[in-house]
Amino acid sequence: MEFPVQIYLDRLARDMREVEGGTPYQGIPATAEMDPALYGVSLTTVDGHSYAAGDSDHLFSLQSISKALTYGMALDDLGTEDVLAKIDVEPSGDPFNEISLQSGTGRPDNPMINAGAIATTSLIKGRGGRDRMGRILMTFSAAAGRELKVSEQVFRSEDRTGHRNRAMAWLLRSFDIIESDPEPIVQDYFRQCSVMVTAEDLSMMAATLANQGVNPASGERVFTPHTVRWMLSVMSTCGMYDDAGTWAIEVGLPAKSGVGGGVLVVVPGQLGIGVFSPPLDEHGTSVRGAQTVRQLADDLGLHYSDAPPVGRSTIRSDYRLADTPSGVPRTPEATQALETHGQMCRILELGGDMGFAETETLARVVVETDETDPSTEMVMLDLRKVDDFGRAAVAIFARLIRELLSSGTDVILVDEEDALTQRVLERAASSGEGALPDPLSPEEDRRAALRDAESTTAEFQLFLTRAQAVEWAEHRILARHAPDLLPANAQQPLTSSVMQMMSPADAEQLSVFLEPRTYKPGQVIRRAGQPFGGIYFITSGQVELTGQGSGKRRYRQVFLSPGMTFGEIALGQAGRQLSTVRAVGEVTTQVLTAQLISALEETDPQLAIKLWSALARDAYTMVEQAFRETGARDS
Repeated sequence: MEFPVQIYLDRLARDMREVEGGTPYQGIPATAEMDPALYGVSLTTVDGHSYAAGDSDHLFSLQSISKALTYGMALDDLGTEDVLAKIDVEPSGDPFNEISLQSGTGRPDNPMINAGAIATTSLIKGRGGRDRMGRILMTFSAAAGRELKVSEQVFRSEDRTGHRNRAMAWLLRSFDIIESDPEPIVQDYFRQCSVMVTAEDLSMMAATLANQGVNPASGERVFTPHTVRWMLSVMSTCGMYDDAGTWAIEVGLPAKSGVGGGVLVVVPGQLGIGVFSPPLDEHGTSVRGAQTVRQLADDLGLHYSDAPPVGRSTIRSDYRLADTPSGVPRTPEATQALETHGQMCRILELGGDMGFAETETLARVVVETDETDPSTEMVMLDLRKVDDFGRAAVAIFARLIRELLSSGTDVILVDEEDALTQRVLERAASSGEGALPDPLSPEEDRRAALRDAESTTAEFQLFLTRAQAVEWAEHRILARHAPDLLPANAQQPLTSSVMQMMSPADAEQLSVFLEPRTYKPGQVIRRAGQPFGGIYFITSGQVELTGQGSGKRRYRQVFLSPGMTFGEIALGQAGRQLSTVRAVGEVTTQVLTAQLISALEETDPQLAIKLWSALARDAYTMVEQAFRETGARDS
């Protein structure tokens, strides 16, 4: 099964290859000769997982993207005050190669235009046995997570054609912004622009910045958090040159482009994006690269204004069905079967706000576990504690559900408000990949849900409560692995667990006193608070026991099936019915009424004692089962 984000990225790459327009940068022979059909894209999360599509491993020169990284080095070396004395941080609104110096001081407007970048390179000094370029290459390599190299071919092209940059360097020297011979500085500036990277390298560099300066794969700190803050701020306002305003509105993410065709984009706290495609627009930005980032920001809700409120961690619990059974009364054999096969159902309880990073992590956890543990047949996602879903969450959920179903894995959503489910279905239907199968509406007849649990194809189910979802999952597991242990459609009182606690002769004698009763769908059989009315043996259909929680909200306790009993709990100290019992569909029962039991105590006290003994033994059996289940959850 593929990762949902990878599937999305593959499709995006196919679409972006069709985008036309632009021309490879002609100012440097090495870039002018690049194949305009090349295209690669990569995403790297802040926990170090990467996705890539297209020509993501094709090498190209870093060019102006290097400016952001050397600026970070200067800030870490000298501090913000000393760097600001040489280079301002104001948007210039000029193209990248504009000779733009402030009147009087000669200070470049910002470090992202060429004049500011050359001044930045002049601030980097040799240290620790490495010269300036050695330190620059070491820092770039640490951010990328692998050893990078300078292309001598690209460097020679830069060196032969860099007359304008040399002119800027000498002009900066005249204002004492550069305090030494400009030529070695320009040479190193050309070399830093000639460092060869891939789209995958760019995404790792961006993820390092998204991770507050720590490379998420290696764990190495490359920049301090304070420096990263400055870097991202300047990238947000100046990184896209004279297109920075439009970029802020349409994309809303810190970014840096290069005439080599690369675009580096940072989604703080979430991921890094790297895109490569040689044809450039009039601003010097990759046409396909810019369009890719716009599409990513729109599809995944990455624009800073789309950020959801601060939420708590996403995956709150991750366990198996065998660890938390439903509590539905079952035979010892059925209980054992669920303990054995319940490991095949994985339950994830989610919470907080879900954007791209949170949902991507969830999807990856589910897929990776499915690959390492192929025995998983069901995935239940409990969404009741989720506060908000971004566009990325809806898109990734839709793809994850589709992938799980196509691999033969059941998907169960517990969605109290039914809000996410409807958005996922709408997203899937509008994606062009075909609609997902409609889950059973929570308001529909519950018998249909249990009937579907016995089908052989992968199912997509929605429940408003976790209890209903767990019971459906248990029924599904029994139907697959122990169908002979499923509750029968009809069962006589003599086969009930209470009667089984008595001798056949005593059970037969007691059955003579039973009264048949029939109930319509939805009819209340016993209401909470009523006095003891008798022991009800279910012979067909199912009943629902519900209680009342805070705010008078009704909650479901359990469903009971043929062969089970209810009513006897009112024999406790309170002497009152604790739960409301409703018929689910048409229900037939055999009732040993309270009046008959009272009369039996007078006329046949020995049989009455045997009945109480059977009830007590059955109750203790249920308590023992509950303790066993609790122990399984706690272990």
